[in-house]
Amino acid sequence: MNAPKLAGSARLILAFILILLPLALLAAGPASEGEEGAAAESDAGAESEKAARVDGEAANTSDIDAETGPEVLVARIDSAIQVVVAEFMEQVTAEADLARAEALVVELSTPGGEMQAMRAAFTAFLEADTPVVVYVSPSGAQAASAGFFILLGADVAAMAPGTNTGAAHPVAGGGGDIPGAMGDKVTQDAAATARSLAARRGRDQKLAEEAVTESRSFSAEEALEAGLVDLVAPSLQSLLVELDGRVVEKRGLERTLRTRDASVRRVEMSAFQRIRSTIAHPNIAILLMSLGSIGLIFEITHPGAIFPGVVGAICLILGLWAMSVLPINYAGLALLLLAGVLWVLEIKIPSFGMLTLAGAISFCLGAMMLFRDADPALQASLRLIVATGITIGLLALALGRLALKAQFRRVATGSEGLLDELGLVSSGIAVGAPGKVRLHGEIWNAEADVAVAEGDCVRVVQVDGMTLRVEPVRDA
Repeated sequence: MNAPKLAGSARLILAFILILLPLALLAAGPASEGEEGAAAESDAGAESEKAARVDGEAANTSDIDAETGPEVLVARIDSAIQVVVAEFMEQVTAEADLARAEALVVELSTPGGEMQAMRAAFTAFLEADTPVVVYVSPSGAQAASAGFFILLGADVAAMAPGTNTGAAHPVAGGGGDIPGAMGDKVTQDAAATARSLAARRGRDQKLAEEAVTESRSFSAEEALEAGLVDLVAPSLQSLLVELDGRVVEKRGLERTLRTRDASVRRVEMSAFQRIRSTIAHPNIAILLMSLGSIGLIFEITHPGAIFPGVVGAICLILGLWAMSVLPINYAGLALLLLAGVLWVLEIKIPSFGMLTLAGAISFCLGAMMLFRDADPALQASLRLIVATGITIGLLALALGRLALKAQFRRVATGSEGLLDELGLVSSGIAVGAPGKVRLHGEIWNAEADVAVAEGDCVRVVQVDGMTLRVEPVRDA
């Protein structure tokens, strides 16, 4: 690899690192939050590691060994509701059932999410043998849109002071109302779901429906007064105290919760799940697709650079995976692919920037219409879309200019590369008698139409095999 190509690869590597580093930090974010949450509740869960898991063949919870005592599992949702979150909820409910836990507490803070993932999450709660408590916390958190349905689906719904819930009206891909009969159909379906969940738990069906049809939102105190939630507790420990002695009906049987002195065990997402959860967001998906496009465009213009092409392919595959788990509009995806084709053509075909502009417009339109029927929490940022489209367009334009210059660059190798080069006569040249010329550190046979003395400077005007035809340069 020559020096300019190496320098270009180094600059691109640095750009990849600067862009991918925040993604790595985002992926690690939920883990650190979980660790902080575990530290904050250390008094409640100091004995959690010592609590023995009850064997699957053991007797029911009333037969739990008094020495170990009851156990409460705690999991946290602190992101938009999407397929990885639903998968995690199914996992923790199954683990709580296997451990015969006294209760599963799900700490919730979400702006909303995808409808199918939301249904999978509260379905897991409804089918679990373990009582599920959804606790909107900490103060300042929300359970909006899809989070409202998850709160309604819990056996016990609780909120921390300073939190809110509701605003569950379905929206279209752009964040606005879904027009026409389809909008009415989706809204009525969501309203029926809210009424069903509220009736199952003995909560106010009318207000639950209004949260969907009228986008009503409720503070913790308002939700408690209206009968949408069961408890308002400032901390997890106080919640466990409030839950103690509460009777919960589960699968037709009544269970009395014993949580006051229960050991607390936190269940965290695996590292792979955290990475997938981070990737499964429209902003990250678009960034990955963009990085993939940059890497492949660079590899096309600099064959053999390898690293940009490999990283670009990986990013492109991850971006396509993210889109496979998000509700996407295939017309938007087609526009994104068209943008990539136009940017590659800009490098191959001189269009004076027209293909670049068309690609940028195609990219922005495709990204804006890519995610359909999604909650605003799963919408890509318009600023990110525009900034990314402009950045990739400018990069494609710059690479196109470099490729165009390379096409008109003077040949520097072979016989054509010797034309117009200057050399020094090392052995005089007579008319009809060849002499010697030193050129590029080499000695060449040379002929001329006029006599040229030793030491004179000459210019190459023709190459005939291993013999140069030269002419003197008097002013050199």
